[in-house]
Amino acid sequence: MKNILVLCTGNSCRSQIAEGYLRHFANNKANVYSAGIETHGVNPKAIQVMAEDGIDISKHTSNNIDEYMDIPFDFVITVCDNAKENCPYFPTKAQRFHQNFPDPAKATGDLNGVMNEFRSVRNMIKAYSESFITEHLS
Repeated sequence: MKNILVLCTGNSCRSQIAEGYLRHFANNKANVYSAGIETHGVNPKAIQVMAEDGIDISKHTSNNIDEYMDIPFDFVITVCDNAKENCPYFPTKAQRFHQNFPDPAKATGDLNGVMNEFRSVRNMIKAYSESFITEHLS
């Protein structure tokens, strides 16, 4: 069983969405975790847009990278430039991957516009996650 860690700044949106999709597409072929270099709590809008696509992340928690130091990860994926550049030293032999996604939590405007930004980022992460699992776990 492979271990996958997804990292972003606050473990509230992008990494949570990626964790949900990677778990979905891995279909019990991997243990998937997400963490941040900080913890900001799981964003309710991320939970909402994932539910719209049939993925329940409502029980996810916002975790700090330090909580996972003892897990032998096979893959570490950073989903924002800030996490890639500021992640503390993480002792692992894992293959590292990076894909920067826009931060939907920074979207401004009316609620409809903000939710559309969350959906747009969700769809980008979904495509990346499906491709990642196909390439690395199939």
